[in-house]
Formats: sequence, C-alpha cells, structure tokens
Amino acid sequence: MKKIFLILFLLFLCACFLETYAQKNKLAKRIEGMAQEIEPKVIQWRRQFHQFPELSNREFKTAEKVAEHLRNLGLKVQVNVAKTGVIGLLEGGKPGPVVALRADMDALPVVERVDLPFASKEKSTYNGQSVGVMHACGHDTHVAILMGVAEILTALKGEIAGTVKFIFQPAEEGAPEGEEGGAKLMVQEGVLENPKVEVIFGLHINSMTEVGKIRYRPEGTMAASDRFTIKVKGKQTHGASPWAGVDPIVVSAQIVNGLQTIVSRQVPLTEDAAVISVGAIHGGVRNNIIPESVEMEGTIRTLNNDTQDQIHKKIELIATKIAESAGAKAEVKIDRGYPVTYNNPTLTELMIPTLEAVAGKNNVSLQKAVTGAEDFSFFAQKIPGFFFFLGGMSKGKNPEDVFPHHTPDFFIDESGMLLGVKALCNLTLDYMEIKKKK
Repeated sequence: MKKIFLILFLLFLCACFLETYAQKNKLAKRIEGMAQEIEPKVIQWRRQFHQFPELSNREFKTAEKVAEHLRNLGLKVQVNVAKTGVIGLLEGGKPGPVVALRADMDALPVVERVDLPFASKEKSTYNGQSVGVMHACGHDTHVAILMGVAEILTALKGEIAGTVKFIFQPAEEGAPEGEEGGAKLMVQEGVLENPKVEVIFGLHINSMTEVGKIRYRPEGTMAASDRFTIKVKGKQTHGASPWAGVDPIVVSAQIVNGLQTIVSRQVPLTEDAAVISVGAIHGGVRNNIIPESVEMEGTIRTLNNDTQDQIHKKIELIATKIAESAGAKAEVKIDRGYPVTYNNPTLTELMIPTLEAVAGKNNVSLQKAVTGAEDFSFFAQKIPGFFFFLGGMSKGKNPEDVFPHHTPDFFIDESGMLLGVKALCNLTLDYMEIKKKK
C-alpha cells in the first residue's frame, strides 16, 4: 500500500512539474511571437530617438514620447523624475514582487559620421560650448527596447504575478556642470519606493559583441569611477636658475610616475583590476619661467570598495610626500563618482538559465570586468541588481574592425534589439514565477 501511495505521489509531482514547464514554455513562445511582431515598431522608435538625440538632463522630447507611449498602454505614469525621467507602473493581475527595468535616455556631445538615413544632425550647447549631439553609446536602443517590453508585458497583465516599474532614466552620461542628475538623483527622489522595488534588471548594448549573444559577470561588472585633482605648489623663479625656486613641473612629473606604482606594486591585481590615469596637466606660461604651481587631474577605476578606499589613501600619501621631499606642497582632492556596478551573485545565478533559454546556452557567456562606469550602480547599491551586455555587432564582423562606444563612427546593428526585448520580458516573468514558488 505504501509503495502504491509513493508511486501515486511521485506521479502527482511529475504531473505538476510537467504542467508548470508546459505553462512556462507556452508563455515563452507567446513572448517570442509578440516580440517578433513588435520588432518593426522597436526599430522605428530607435531611429526616431537616434535622429533627434538629446543631451543629459535635456531629454525633453524623448521623455515626452516615452510618457505618451506608456499612457497609451494604460499604465500609471510619472514624469519629471530627476528632472526629465519617466516612470511607468504596471500592476499585474496577481500579487507578487515589484521588479524594476531600467533604460537610460541621454546622448553625447559627439558629431555623428555614420552614413545613415536617420543620422543625427542635431546641435546643442554643452558646458558653454556649441556641440553636435549623437547617440554614440546606444541609449536610443535601450529606450526603444524597454518601450517594446512595456507593450508586451502590458498585454500579458492578467498573467503577471507582481508589479513592473519601468524606469526611463536621464543623464547616465553625467549631468552638466552645476547640476544633479541620473540614477543617483532618481534614488534620492524615491524611485525605488512606493511601491518598494525588490530587484532591478538592466542591459547595455555593445557594438563589439555579436548580435544574438549576451555577456555577463557576477559581482563587480563595471568599475567605480572617481575623479582626482592634485595641485602642486612650488616657488616661481627664472628658468635659468631653477635652484632659486622649487619647480612644481618636475615635482608633478615625479608624482605622475609615483601614481603608477600604486596599481603595479601596491594593489593585488590577481583579485581585481584597477586603473589610475592622469588625463590633463596644466602649468606655466612660457619657456623660461618656472611657474609657481601645476595642476593635474585624472580618473580612478576600481572594481571593489576596499581597493577603491586603498587607492584613494595611496594617491594622497604619494602626492603629498613626493612634493614634501622636494620642498613643495601638494593638495589632493578626490571626488567619488559612480560606484562599482555590482551584479548580485545570487540573483545572477538565479537568472542565467533564463538568458540561456532565450538566447541559447552557447550564446551566453562570462566576460571580463569592464573599466568603464555605469550609474546603474546607484540602483544596485540599494537593491539586488543584474546588468548584462547585449550584442549589437553585425554577424561575421571582427570586433577589432568596428568602432567602440563614444566615437563618431559608433554603429549598432538593429537586429540585436529583439533579443533584448525577449530577455527583459522573460527575466521579469521568470523572477516572479520563482518568487511565487518560494
């Protein structure tokens, strides 16, 4: 009798599993069909955003179009979040977690050189200078993808066990001088509250990753980005008699060399990479005058908080002591920028099967850390986040032959956006399904 009961129980569990699998497979197929159907609209949206890009904190027309789309879907819409941000709220037909999906909207002060019928001809002002404007980082594709995701998930509203918060974020590239903006300001204004968001997903299209492929990395994925300035004060004198003064140019050269020993000799590089680069140095007015002071500025990139704090201390120590040894003084200022973009390892492990199911297991792979920075990091500081990279390079191309982000020749193959739509839809619904079972 016990054996019969056990067999019946196992058959029941098997039937439940098969039913759940069949339902999930059926829903994935529906998303596949809906994504294929909406792809032309996603491409058209992307082309409009690409042709008429807007700089950080100036995404007025972009935000207006996004808000109009979300309202037409019947979502609750909030505008003017962190200046020009837009939030759409989709309440599913069943109770469950709140999942946030994020897309950034801003373009860059770059003159486009790509020969496209929808190439940007826009001009604007950036920090007081007249500049061209271009979506040279793919944010136009991110907005279009998330608009497509919003339309598909809204159509599936009755089957959604939870709430979806669509975050269209301004100023990922950084607010203009004297202004606040981006994800940091959105967090300050409570975008992750009311209702409280449990997890957040985001993606970034990549011009050097083949269409159809997805890359990711658990934990530190993109670097923290900090800015430093060092002002070296010496004693001005005639160039013909340097012994009569203290040369801040020579001291600055020694400081630049000294900074390079931090990464090469004082940071455990086998654990995480780090970068210290001096990008600008200013001092002097003519060839035969040793100036009174020199100022340099640069960037620090780190992939964990301990390394970040260690490097900050080392920069100050090296700069001040080298200057002191020469009879000069060094003033060091370090401004913390974007934190490390951190992929929660538990959430990442949980969601990789979804990406493998959508893209194919052979098309999903680990990647090395990126020393570029992303302000998605401010969201992922507060709640578990998962940020991945989506292929946007035409099939058969060599990554060495294509142009990187933030360049006038940056190009994205639009066929790559379809996978982004499917990935975000399935990540959202699969996470909700996992939570429902727990």
